[in-house]
Amino acid sequence: MARNPAYVETAALCDKIIREVGAGNFSPVYLLMGEEPYYPDKACDAIMEAALAPEERDFNQTVFYGLDTDAGTVASEARCYPMMAERRLVVLKEAQSMKSLEDLATYCEEPLDSTVLVILMRGAKADKRKALYKTVSKVGTVLESQPLRDYEISRWISDYYASRGLGIDPDAAELLGESAGTDLGKIALETDKMLKNLPEGTTRVTAEDVENNIGISRQFNIFELTKALSARNSQSALYIAARLGSEAKFALPMATSAIFGHFYRILTLEARMAKGQLSQQEKAAILGVNPFFVREYDQAVANYPLPRLMRVLAAIEEYDYKGKGGAGQDTEDKELLLELTSKILAV
Repeated sequence: MARNPAYVETAALCDKIIREVGAGNFSPVYLLMGEEPYYPDKACDAIMEAALAPEERDFNQTVFYGLDTDAGTVASEARCYPMMAERRLVVLKEAQSMKSLEDLATYCEEPLDSTVLVILMRGAKADKRKALYKTVSKVGTVLESQPLRDYEISRWISDYYASRGLGIDPDAAELLGESAGTDLGKIALETDKMLKNLPEGTTRVTAEDVENNIGISRQFNIFELTKALSARNSQSALYIAARLGSEAKFALPMATSAIFGHFYRILTLEARMAKGQLSQQEKAAILGVNPFFVREYDQAVANYPLPRLMRVLAAIEEYDYKGKGGAGQDTEDKELLLELTSKILAV
């Protein structure tokens, strides 16, 4: 199954930063940024843990927040020499909120060797055309973390579990991904909570483990709904839609996004299959899914030829608009999901 080169590269760079600072090797400046905060936060935590011993932090560590400071204050602190320590650590969190952020480029042009400056932008990134990004790229380390798309989450979860010496069943990864969405930090947190409740020595997580410890049903979730829709199993799809829509935390826009992604992958597969025969591994790579799920998509391709598939995608877009209050829509999300499910089955 194909991996997104962007997140693979980000994960590798984050791991490299963690290894280097653990060995005592620091860049003078770190620019940690991106719409997905998991890797920037992880790198920042590792730097703060490794830069100074606990007893050195009172005099040599300063943490600023973007809303409460300015570039001149941060730069002045960064130019101070350490007291009874090898280095000084200056961290600027929520840096995207500091109006004078670009002015830090002047300090970054000639950073003090004995200071480690960390600029952390959560959910945002520096303008690559401007001086700060260009300067840090030359003299320090830039880590940019881009958000994952819905269909990449189960792959990321599998990779994440492997990095922790764990395995996870494909359906368990799908279930966990549905529960946490594209919030990588939440996935990591839910995993930690789940592992505390599993028997010591557990090396593989199942869908049952996820269901029992995270509070999401294996029977009534988007993953099972799209599976029933792929098979055109009307009774099952409508029953799942009714139960799913009745859940307190249900929100139609999240559901339509997942359903659209599912049928768009079917469209992508159909387009590629029209050009020639494909192996199951090639299909998995095109879809961005575990080969475990390819049989479901083969069934969906048979059940939704192109004209029918285009009508399905149009229906999903219509109900996504309605779910967001379009045209003064005030029908409950549960009813809209049932209507959409019925429309998909009827095309």
